[in-house]
Formats: sequence, C-alpha cells, structure tokens
Amino acid sequence: MRENKQACDIVIVNYNARAKVLECLASVFASLPEGCAVWVVDNDSSDGSSEAIAKEFPQARLIRPGNNRGFGAGCNLGAHYGKKDFIVFLNPDTRVEKGWLEGLLAPLRADAKVGLSTPKILLTHRPDRINACGNSVHFTGITLCRGLGDRKESLDLPEEVGAVSGAALAVRRELFESLGGFDEDMFLYMEDTDLSWRTRLSGHTCVFAPTSIVYHDYQLRIFPHKIFLQKRNRYLMLLKNLKWPTLLLLLPSQLLAELIGWGFVICKHRDSFRDKWRAYLWIGSHWNSIMEKRKINLNRRTVRDREILKNTDHKIPFRQLKHGNLTSLARLVFNPLFFLYYRFSLALTWW
Repeated sequence: MRENKQACDIVIVNYNARAKVLECLASVFASLPEGCAVWVVDNDSSDGSSEAIAKEFPQARLIRPGNNRGFGAGCNLGAHYGKKDFIVFLNPDTRVEKGWLEGLLAPLRADAKVGLSTPKILLTHRPDRINACGNSVHFTGITLCRGLGDRKESLDLPEEVGAVSGAALAVRRELFESLGGFDEDMFLYMEDTDLSWRTRLSGHTCVFAPTSIVYHDYQLRIFPHKIFLQKRNRYLMLLKNLKWPTLLLLLPSQLLAELIGWGFVICKHRDSFRDKWRAYLWIGSHWNSIMEKRKINLNRRTVRDREILKNTDHKIPFRQLKHGNLTSLARLVFNPLFFLYYRFSLALTWW
C-alpha cells in the first residue's frame, strides 16, 4: 500500500495557550490527511493545557518534558519522536485552512533544492490582511514579517524568501537532522531565521507557498526580556554563520543598526535598557560555545556568504515598528545609508 504523499509529522509547541492550542488542533484534525501524526510538546504549562489536550484530542501525541525548554528545544523534541520524511512546525495560536498541508508540502516534493517552505499567514483578527508571507531579513540580520498589514491578495506568487516564518513551516527530516535542528540556545525568537540561513548555506532554498493558508493570532508586542532575546539571538546568528571578513565588512552597518536599536529603547521602552547590555554580556560569557557552533556551521556550508547577502534586504520596514513622525524620519535618514552600504558590501563580498 502506497503511503499518502501528504504524510508528515506536525509538531506544535505549547506554553500556557490552552484555548488557542485547542482551536489550532481542531482545525488541524478537521482536514488531516491519512498517515500524519500530530505531536504536541507542552512546555510545563500551568493553565491546564496538557489535561485539556489529552481529554479533547486523544489522537494527538502529547509530550510533557516537565519544564519550559523554549520554542526551539520543544520543536526539536517533537521532531525527535516523529519518523515521517517531512516535518511541519506550527505555533499553538494558529488556525489552518483546508488544503493548507498539501500546499505547504508541494514545493518540497517538487524540487529537491527546496529546503524550507512557509505558507501565506493571515491575521486571525483581520483575515483580509497578511501577517507574514515568509520573513524579510535585513543584511544586518534584523528580521521582520514580509508583507505585514498588506492585503492578502498582494503577495500571491510562489517565490524565494529571505527566511521562513516560525509560526508555520515545513522541512525535510533529512535536512533538518543534518543541520542539527533549531538552535536550542536561542530559546525564543530568531530561531527561524537562523535555521533559514543554515539551510541556505547548505545549498538549499527557502520558499513561500501562497496556496497554503494559515491564520495567526499575531500582535506586535514587547514582552519582558523580548529585546534581550531578539538582540542576543541576532548576534548569535551572525557570529555562527558568517565568515570573519564578512562580519568585519558589515561592522559599520551593524553599528548603525545598534544606533536604531538604542534609539528605540530610549524613546519607547526604557524599561528594557538593561536587556541590551545583557545581550552583549551573554555573547561574551558564551564565546567559546558560540565558536564551537561556528566551526560546525562553517564546515557544513557549501555556498558563499555572498549568496546569503544577495537574499537579504537593504531597507528596514520602519512602518512595522511604529507609526508616527519619528519612524518616518528614521526611514528617510537610515534607509538611504543602508542602501549605499549594502551595495558597497555586496560589491566586495565574493567569498
């Protein structure tokens, strides 16, 4: 008997999102193809998530690690238990539309060069608007949702993207395991961009699959320690994946990005002032382990840094951060400078 072409392992990592994960599971099981397995990793929730999942969805494979391992570690744990050739990762606050899985897996099945695919993710509270059609990665590593707030029809063609969205993505198991899965040190945020970069360095591509529709209960909010995690993980990603000449060449643009970051904290989130310093201190105190990861990544890579830079953007979409005169001024001042330095860096980076 031939195996269903859509058979895969679907991994959902949950933490205190009882109502949302139950809605997510209901939508997944409503149109789940035969041969698929759904793994839910509950990161020690205190809201009764595990009990509710076990009661309402006994067909889901529930994994309880006993502590909050973070998103990346939870994904790796769920993937470890599965055996299918394809792995799909979903956030617990998503809801899928019928046919989503077929559309998401189609690029991986059609082209062996495709390493990661990501769907058209729409806003749950505004389903006519986009949350993310993949992610846009600035050449300094800053990552934001591609198409956020645009009408859902505005991005409707399959194409390569700078990175996939961690809210929903698919990957070949063989590739995922060869890359070592998600970086568990990142805990939360940027792990999707890091996996995308490592996928690109291995010679594969990241693609947007517009026929796959997923809804995401997304709102741009600054949680406690979010700035620390985002900044630390961006530095970690850059240090692990790019060669020293590239990092040196990009240093002025990184300093410009830091200036923007400090301005954002001072003007909007002064309570996160310490988080910026914590990010620097964490990198310094974990330097040896970062260099070990760097060594592994550089030994695995098959393409040049230039290929990574070619798939990044020179503009920062400031409109996603905050509306108003300050962000308009930042866009007018910084994006032309970034454009000039991006062209300069790309012209010199032939390694």
